Amino acid sequence: MTIAGKLRDNKAFYAAAGASDLAAEKLREVPDRVSKLQHNVKDLQEKVDAKDIPGAAVAYMTHVGTRAVEIFDELAERGKQVVNRVASEAQSQIEEAKPTPTPTRRAPARKPQATAAVKKD
Repeated sequence: MTIAGKLRDNKAFYAAAGASDLAAEKLREVPDRVSKLQHNVKDLQEKVDAKDIPGAAVAYMTHVGTRAVEIFDELAERGKQVVNRVASEAQSQIEEAKPTPTPTRRAPARKPQATAAVKKD
């Protein structure tokens, strides 16, 4: 099996491709999110009580643990779509770049020159 074939059968490869695609998508959203978060910092500081942090941390970690498998599967599916799309685009570009075969010209056949037979006496 070729390396490309092994990669196509590897869920982790697709998850990495999906994670990269998702990261690029989310990075485009960062400036807007930072702006919104700057406005909400004071409100959050007033709402947080230090006594609630340990319980919230445990609940958050439990949630993260259960979502990890789901996220991995989602990223793998997203990656599979990205890889298939890119492969399809690459194949299209290869097809477009192939030169069209031109009929080969054959040189006209030469007639054999008649040689004069020399008689020796």
